[in-house]
Amino acid sequence: METGSPQGTGTGTATGGQPVWTGLPPGLLRMRRMLLVVWAGLATAGLAVLPWWLAGPAWAAFALLPPALAAWGWVMLERNWRSWRYAERADDLLISRGVLWREQTVVPYGRMQLVEVTSGPVERYFGLAGVQVHTAAAATDATIPGLDPAEAERLRDRLTELGEARSAGL
Repeated sequence: METGSPQGTGTGTATGGQPVWTGLPPGLLRMRRMLLVVWAGLATAGLAVLPWWLAGPAWAAFALLPPALAAWGWVMLERNWRSWRYAERADDLLISRGVLWREQTVVPYGRMQLVEVTSGPVERYFGLAGVQVHTAAAATDATIPGLDPAEAERLRDRLTELGEARSAGL
């Protein structure tokens, strides 16, 4: 089973009926870690300067908390990134994620109403895009974050094509 590899299209099933999983590209992990470092740096500066100025140098020791939390977050971000994967099967799209609480979403192609590619300013800077699949039931909307824009567009086009083909038979 493939979990961390961004290569491949993830289409079809492997021998034995198991889906072929595609992991998210490492750019998503880099982006999230960069955001962690920026926010931890700002929190460290704020917790160093403000307590020093208002209460004295001993209180500036609170500035050690953000770097410690950032070190813990650095490891947790990688675990979370490794848990995300998706697979395109014959009749549906599978999305799996989660470390402690595993969540697997199954979106039948015939139930898809809208497939969109989104990319915010930070994502664009890192060359990433996400695919969001909307269905009639809001609870089954699914998102695949941090894809290469070309892969996101390919996935959008394929899901749209399969969704139209499956819904035409209804």
